[in-house]
Amino acid sequence: QVQLVESGGGSVEPGGSLRLACAVSGFTLGDYAIAWFRQAPGEEREAVACISGREGHTYYAHFVEGRFTISRADAENTVYLQMDSLQPEDTAIYYCAATSKISYGGSWWPSSIYEYQYWGQGTQVTVSS
Repeated sequence: QVQLVESGGGSVEPGGSLRLACAVSGFTLGDYAIAWFRQAPGEEREAVACISGREGHTYYAHFVEGRFTISRADAENTVYLQMDSLQPEDTAIYYCAATSKISYGGSWWPSSIYEYQYWGQGTQVTVSS
């Protein structure tokens, strides 16, 4: 049974940091790509970052590049999202998701919710002073 469980959300002040974790079970990390999405109230769910299967290449949405870092600990079956320099506009529920599309060419990466087969339940991130 495939499961993804997020943790690490919370409340921080602008400029602060959080590290989210996505613990996966039921499959081997290298066989799937894992992405982080977020959804703010009244907004569509949007892709934030992705780490591909096998090679572990990383991809970022332009609005988080340079501030967020996605990484993978295969021995722990866990994917992390380190979020630095957080701003109020980063406030959202953050979800991790898995897709069987694991290799891509060029700068393209799967950023549509429809490309992901498995989802976690989400963790709230609030950035406020």
